[in-house]
Amino acid sequence: MSSPTVADVVTALDRLYPPSTAESWDAVGLVCGDPANAVTRVMFAVDPTEAVVAEALAWGADLLVTHHPLLLRPVHGVAADDAKGRVLHQLIRGGCALFAAHTNADVAVDGVNDALADVLGLGDLSPLRPWPDDPSDKIVTYVPPADAEAVIDAMAAAGAGGQGYYRRCAWTVGGTGTFTPQPGASPAIGAVGRREVLDEARVEMLVPRYQRAAVLSALRSAHPYEEVAVDVVELAASDGSTGLGRVGVLAAETTLEGFAQQVADSLPATPGGVRFHGDGQRRVRRVAVCGGAGDGLLADAAAAGVDAYVTADLRHHPASEHLEGGGPALVDPGHWASEWPWLPRAADRLVKALGAINPDATTVETHVSTRVTDPVAGHVRSRPEEDR
Repeated sequence: MSSPTVADVVTALDRLYPPSTAESWDAVGLVCGDPANAVTRVMFAVDPTEAVVAEALAWGADLLVTHHPLLLRPVHGVAADDAKGRVLHQLIRGGCALFAAHTNADVAVDGVNDALADVLGLGDLSPLRPWPDDPSDKIVTYVPPADAEAVIDAMAAAGAGGQGYYRRCAWTVGGTGTFTPQPGASPAIGAVGRREVLDEARVEMLVPRYQRAAVLSALRSAHPYEEVAVDVVELAASDGSTGLGRVGVLAAETTLEGFAQQVADSLPATPGGVRFHGDGQRRVRRVAVCGGAGDGLLADAAAAGVDAYVTADLRHHPASEHLEGGGPALVDPGHWASEWPWLPRAADRLVKALGAINPDATTVETHVSTRVTDPVAGHVRSRPEEDR
């Protein structure tokens, strides 16, 4: 059995966390590494810091997968006399590739926010800010029944028939077709000037609109007819099953203070701890979450009618104005802690995805770093006013 390559692992990760779903400002994908190199060990971490890279190299990782990109902003050089340059030089010298899945992992099914919601015990999940499904079409054609499977295969190979976790989805029904070839025609069935009546299968498949041209080309290449009848129906846009953040329900109602303690008990411990904003005795049952910096979704949390919103990096003025405006209570567990639960889930999903792509490949070994890369190093309590 052979080991998968970096390219194989990237293909698997891109299927789990499609780069097309990343924000326009984001920088996701393979940062460094030879796509042809073999991969036997993959380490997962939130941040590509020097300490994390040292851990990956000491463990013998061939690939380091991080949530945060190393090169989020454009650079003109990667000299080893600054932190980012040193990281790249260490990775390349150590033969370890680097891959980032950032906002595409945030919005993905089983991504960062599903992992956070699950570890906090939320059920009945839905996106906090749903993303519309990619524009899609329904392509309909008519083909002799004996050729229907070949046409479906060709369309699926070009990108049609994908629905969630399923591939090669198609619908067929029988019917009767008729035509009369004219002079100059070279009919696959029948003769010029003779009316033909024959059985046909109607084939329907869904296709992302950006793949329409490729699927139509594949359809026509696989179809036995000289002239192919095709209908292209543009489907109406609708909210998809994913998006930014998640909304869910706790198994039992609790207080804000009790819920904040539940958050602290469920997530990795950090020096900064967990802060909450609002009346500690406020009742909490319906909760929104957004891993990482999520105060851009404060209005969405308020509109969702939740009792509390869990996110990180809350700024003074947006948080204060949100609470003054009657918005839900806020719980801030810190950036790193809110995103870490995704790592073990991503590691498990990668191994399964690699097996689906190449069953003969040796299953890679994975390791999830528990190194706390939150920049907060500690905190001390303020003295009560009467003690000053």
